[in-house]
Amino acid sequence: MRHGKKINHLGRKTAHRKAMLANMACSLIEHKRINTTVAKAKALKQFIEPLITKSKAENNVSAEKGTHNRRIVFRNLRDKYAVTELFSVVSEKIADRPGGYTRIIKLGNRLGDNADMAMIELVDFNELYNAGKQPKKKSTRRSRRSGGSEAESVSEVKETKVSEESKPEAEAQTDNEVKADDSKE
Repeated sequence: MRHGKKINHLGRKTAHRKAMLANMACSLIEHKRINTTVAKAKALKQFIEPLITKSKAENNVSAEKGTHNRRIVFRNLRDKYAVTELFSVVSEKIADRPGGYTRIIKLGNRLGDNADMAMIELVDFNELYNAGKQPKKKSTRRSRRSGGSEAESVSEVKETKVSEESKPEAEAQTDNEVKADDSKE
């Protein structure tokens, strides 16, 4: 039974586990993706996602909140260069994402000991996965009661009316151009 077993201890003492996760998180922030075992990747995901949320600009509106969040993140990462990178480059890139900042991709088994390997990466920094998708800026989250489809259909109807009204003007211009060509000949 697994009663009360919330975190994976990864076969290490507490201090070793915290130091390992801090080092892996710093490497992930610096390189944007790292290869590790699946168990360590899952543990790292739980470790780093709250830190990334603290680095977002909306959570650091005032100087006091920003300083406090930097100190909390520094307490966990223990690397001032990684904290600077997280609060500048990474936080700008993930500003509009409401969560899920990392992705775990399973790679197969390691040759030496047959351990399950995985690549963990920051989602917004993978240009191959995001190439076909256009970034959509959403100002608010949707509620259950919103009539989004009705509002979209009304705007589509307005756009078609506007385009139909502009068609006769365009046809008149092409008629005038044809008449001018005939008079030149």
